[in-house]
Amino acid sequence: MAEGDGQVLSAPESAAAGRALGEALLARFAALGAVPVEAPILLPAATLLDLYGEDIRARAYVTSDPGLGEMMLRPDFTVPVVEAHMREGAEPARYTYLGPVFRRQEPGSTRPREYLQVGYELFERDDPAAADAEVFALFSELLAPRGLRAATGDAGLLAAAVAGLETSPARKAALARHIWRPARFRRLLDRFGGRTPLPEVRASLLARLEQAGPEALITGAGPEIGLRAAQEVAARLQALAEDAAQPPIPAAQVAALEALMEVRGPAPEALSAIRRLEGALPPLSAAAGRIEARLDALARCGIAPEALPFEATHGRTTQEYFDGFVFGFTAPGHPDWPPVATGGRYDALTRALGAGGGIPAIGGVIRPGLLAALERGGAQ
Repeated sequence: MAEGDGQVLSAPESAAAGRALGEALLARFAALGAVPVEAPILLPAATLLDLYGEDIRARAYVTSDPGLGEMMLRPDFTVPVVEAHMREGAEPARYTYLGPVFRRQEPGSTRPREYLQVGYELFERDDPAAADAEVFALFSELLAPRGLRAATGDAGLLAAAVAGLETSPARKAALARHIWRPARFRRLLDRFGGRTPLPEVRASLLARLEQAGPEALITGAGPEIGLRAAQEVAARLQALAEDAAQPPIPAAQVAALEALMEVRGPAPEALSAIRRLEGALPPLSAAAGRIEARLDALARCGIAPEALPFEATHGRTTQEYFDGFVFGFTAPGHPDWPPVATGGRYDALTRALGAGGGIPAIGGVIRPGLLAALERGGAQ
């Protein structure tokens, strides 16, 4: 339940208020040309596991069906909306939706496991910067009366920086895979940059591998008891040996990547800071160009770039499928709340779900239940 101004908002009242706000937002999105869509509550788990890996099990409800196999309660709307669009959607296209999503929470958490989302998705090929600006300006306008704090970033920055590192494809792939896991990313960067030694167990294994060779090492390990065949183990050992032989990532590039992760401030100042890192990480030039085009488009929509906060790592741990512009709106008086609204660009997701035939796309979601709580001055 939500409390505010000394009054208690009961659970049914809170749900009804959130539903009413959600329906009003849905109607606003539809009036702008977005097609209302429905999405199944039960989704095939295989699709989500392929996209996000096993990590999604920690935050989704998983069940099984004798005929359909493993299924998940809908963790959000984006994946089913993209799947539907890639099957039969026109271009350009706008969609909107309203309904419950389901998220597992840690034991003892007071955050809801089921809550409403209302969303707006835009599939537009010709001018991604203008599409970014359209969606952000729309959300800014709708949320302006609530006194929320906006934040923006670009999920493509770290990916571009990693792509520009002078190291092996395997090391780049490992870093790219763990961009969304800051602690693991940090450990890999320190090791690949030569700042920390190999783990003792791996160093011992590689020393034995160098002395005896993979075949003798595998034979001496005893009978096969795992799921991997001897050939797979040998290939893994070879990959470890090749990785250990790689020279460290140049110190200047490691320093530039670290500086990139610290970039934050008004958007134009952040862009200038990113431009200063292009010499060490040339792929940042194209990413910075996209940010500059977006800021110009935002200015045309009435959003002052100098008043727009930007953080290079915004959304890094919570918005895995975004690969470009990302944004969020939070309630300043409620630091324990999740964001009231989030959104971003997910071009790669459309390629993954469209068998390579993707289309640039951006969308965002709002939690109307949190808006209802804000209107009552309380918490949900």
